[in-house]
This record gives sequence, C-alpha cells and structure tokens, in this order.
Amino acid sequence: MQGLTNVALRQLFIEQVQPDVVFTEFLQVRPGARSPLKPNECREITAQPEGTPLVVQLMGRDIDALVKAAEAAEQAGAKHININMGCPYGRMVNNSAGGALLKQPDLLPKTLDALRASIQGSFSVKLRAGHDQHDEVYDLLPMFEAAGVDFLILHPRTVIQRYDGAADHEVTRQVCALTSLPVIANGDINRAEEGQQLLRESGAAGLMMGRGAIADPWLFARLRGERPMVIDQVERCREIRAYLLALLQRYQPYFCGDTQVLFKLKEVINLIHDEWFHKLRKALRKCKKLPAFIALIQEL
Repeated sequence: MQGLTNVALRQLFIEQVQPDVVFTEFLQVRPGARSPLKPNECREITAQPEGTPLVVQLMGRDIDALVKAAEAAEQAGAKHININMGCPYGRMVNNSAGGALLKQPDLLPKTLDALRASIQGSFSVKLRAGHDQHDEVYDLLPMFEAAGVDFLILHPRTVIQRYDGAADHEVTRQVCALTSLPVIANGDINRAEEGQQLLRESGAAGLMMGRGAIADPWLFARLRGERPMVIDQVERCREIRAYLLALLQRYQPYFCGDTQVLFKLKEVINLIHDEWFHKLRKALRKCKKLPAFIALIQEL
C-alpha cells in the first residue's frame, strides 16, 4: 500500500507475524527518467531481510521504462516482479498507468510479453475486475495465460468504483473457475473468518491483505489458527499498544524527525476501525507532537 508498506513496516511484520510474502509500495516508473529506479527504491529492495520473499510492484505505462525498471529491480536482488493494473487514484489514472491500463486492453499483450521476456524470476499482475464493469476481467484471462504470467492478484471492484461498496468475491470465484493461473484474492479481508470463508468458497490459491492486515497484523496468525479468531477488548488493547510502540521503534531511525514519524503513525491508526477505538483515534489524530501521541498509546 502506497505510503504504508515501507521497509520498516514490512520488517516488523516479517519478525512478528511472518506473512508468506510481502510487497513493496508501488514504484512509479516514468518514461525518460535518468534511472529506472530511484536510489531509495533500490535501498528498499536490498534492505529486505532474507527468508521472506519480496514482490516489487511496478506502476507505469511505458514499455521500455517498465522493462528497465524490472531489470534494475532484479539486479538489486528482487526475485518477484508485479505490475499494478489496479490502482484507481487520480495521477495514476490520468497517466494511463495502474487501473487505467484496463481501459485499453488491446495494448496490454505487448507490455506483458516484453516484461515476461525480460523478467528472470516470477511475474504477476495485480488488477481490478475491470475499469467500468465487473465482467471485463473474464475476457482478459486468456491474454494473461498466453503471456506466461505466473499468478494473478484480483481485487474484485472496478477502477471507477475505487473503494466504494463491497468487493464482489463472486467475481473472484468465477475467475478462479475460468483460469488455470493461481489467483490471489484481495479486497475487504478484515477478519480471519472472512478470509477462511473466501478461500473455501472461491477456490483462490491465497489471500492478499492490505488495510485489514495493517489494522490487525495478527490477522495472519488468526488465519493459520495460531491465535484466537475473536479476542476481547482488553487483549485487543494490548495487541494494538504493542504493535504501535514496536512500529514507533522502527519508524524513528527510518523517517526524518518526529513530525514525519507522527504522520506515518497516524496513517496506521486511521485504518484501525474497532468501535471502542474510535474515541481514542480522534484524540490521537489531534496530537501535534509525538510525545503526546506516545503517551496516549502507553495508556492503552
């Protein structure tokens, strides 16, 4: 997730909850740039600890620039490359990148073939159900198979829908039935019982979790049966307190100063939607100084 799945948060997740794989924020690939990846983006890749695979997510529209970026990412140590065809937000759509790529599906085979030919490791596509209609993805599946894509990650909303309404996982089930490619289900997975039900009913090969996992990192352990699916408010308070304080420790050396650390922590708490947390979240969002924010967290 852009602005959130930085190396500090990824390392915390790897150490404490062991997801099977982690993703970078999307790396925006601009045509004509002097270097296909920025130095800080290469550092993000090389900073990845051994043991948990890292998928490098590329966002762009220019074929040559995407190929150069994929090659640079692999040279920096990436073993898995993903192209984002799902981001619904302004500058990506206006630049014909992200979800806007689905508006011109006839142009996609050339891009996919070029990337597949250049990528030595695995190559995946993250996409929406369509740009305007939920059934657009069905016609795209033979193209992905022909291009030699290794797996798909499907968020079953349309691009224009953004995050409105509910993710339609009947589309996920249909896609799983129609393609031989492994499909990773994404969208509205906030509780372990939801994830387990989705796996049972859709035929998906796995789950990708963004907002739900950042709100509750132990969602991975709950899905595996390593932690209770449902906990009381006291235990949830303990979990959130430990999580935010551990994240603070990792953010302080990674970001520049208290103001940036405070901003990043507020991005995380904005995704925690437990009913009892609402009042505290409002107080935390009003904090102007990091020590005041920390004091409120320590009271949990």
